[in-house]
Amino acid sequence: MIKNLNKTIATIGMASLLFACQEKQEVKAPQAIGPTPSKEQLAWHDMEMNAFIHFTTNTFTGKEWGYGDESPEIFNPTDLDVDQWMETLQKAGFKGVILTAKHHDGFALFPSDYTEHDIANSPYKDGKGDLVKEVAESARVHGLKFGIYLSPWDRNREDYGEASYVEYYRNQLKEVFTNYGDIFEMWFDGANGGDGYYGGANEERRIDKQNYYDWPTTLAMVEEMQPAVLFFSDAGPDLRWVGNEDGVGGTTNWNIITPDTLYAGKPGIGDILQTGSEDGTDWIPAEVNTSIRPGWFYHKEEDSLVKSPKELFTTYLQSVGRGSTLLLNIPPDQRGQFHENDVASLLGMRKILDSVFAENLTKNAKISASNYRGKSEAYAPSNLIDDNADTYWVTDEGIIDSSVEIMFDSAKTVNFVLLQENIALGQRVEKFHIAAMIDGEWEQVAEGTTIGYKRILEIPSVETTAIKIEFEAAKATPVISNLEIY
Repeated sequence: MIKNLNKTIATIGMASLLFACQEKQEVKAPQAIGPTPSKEQLAWHDMEMNAFIHFTTNTFTGKEWGYGDESPEIFNPTDLDVDQWMETLQKAGFKGVILTAKHHDGFALFPSDYTEHDIANSPYKDGKGDLVKEVAESARVHGLKFGIYLSPWDRNREDYGEASYVEYYRNQLKEVFTNYGDIFEMWFDGANGGDGYYGGANEERRIDKQNYYDWPTTLAMVEEMQPAVLFFSDAGPDLRWVGNEDGVGGTTNWNIITPDTLYAGKPGIGDILQTGSEDGTDWIPAEVNTSIRPGWFYHKEEDSLVKSPKELFTTYLQSVGRGSTLLLNIPPDQRGQFHENDVASLLGMRKILDSVFAENLTKNAKISASNYRGKSEAYAPSNLIDDNADTYWVTDEGIIDSSVEIMFDSAKTVNFVLLQENIALGQRVEKFHIAAMIDGEWEQVAEGTTIGYKRILEIPSVETTAIKIEFEAAKATPVISNLEIY
């Protein structure tokens, strides 16, 4: 009888275990919604801050847009040091660098087989220099990814505007993409056509910006050489312009957009580029580009106008803090070095970032949520503060109106709240707000729309014992991977 009883208990125990396993198996992970990023785009988001470098004949003429009639002989830096550039960028926290290998004046910073208007005909290293090679190699030594801007416009070329120029442009792209190792981003813009030297013609030329370059063919050629490269232009196809050069991303910033009617140089599209489209068809996130100085090239008269560390910190909040990646231009001076004022501001910005984001107040705090999927630890709110980007909190299917609370062991001063969505599963959140517990009552202290890769909200300095994030609207159940409070 005892044997039968033990057998019955064992059977009941096994059945309970099987039921628990079946229940656990029924807690399914959320499915991706809408467009999602490629692995290369995910890696680009993680970079957060990249540097732009504009350095050419303009540095020595004082111009922003060279006319194309400049002699290569004026390009003669007196003490060029690309390692100084990279060491500065590395210390400041940048992850990549994009070099302007050819601006609108047409002067190539590499020895090209297709033009005489290049570094081989300058005094630099007696014509033996190759600045693209130097920058690419130094970048990799210092742990930075390397990218290229080769302007489609060329005010030097006699045949600009004709079919033969497009072939010339493609030939130079072949040189760049086959001679300098991996290139993570190819950057091009909509500044195409206008007045120029054009081999001595000294006239104005206009092109059909939408069709002249036959971009699909050009980009397919580059992608065949380097399949992992990301293409930036006004409308992508991989990364889009943010619509301004002020370093300001949209407070509403969808990483998705529909590019079928957009093209590089199309006027009147600034607003849609800044906000993206909630119902867009493609993952084309916004890159926020701006310069540390008023101009893109170095001008001595702007030495006192370099953005301060505090201004750069604000730019960080308005770009990275709004779900974009920052592309900050730092132009070398006539020596071929970053000016001391620029270096001081970059390192000052890094000091502010390290100070502001030094102590994450979620450490040792208690966290709870109004709901989490299937009561499974795999989707619990604790995943928000576990320092693991691959884990996340998500609600039961269909539950959008939800909240997460962080309880501190004592009153804390709060200035910033940082949130991240698991964008590999799509961008979802449309509206949320943040409340602080003050004198036993919840008071709203900030609100937002989109989150995306990262959203940093600055709130009025407040003493509080708890913070609550309430999600009000989303395209699907919120999938949040990280929460930090400072």
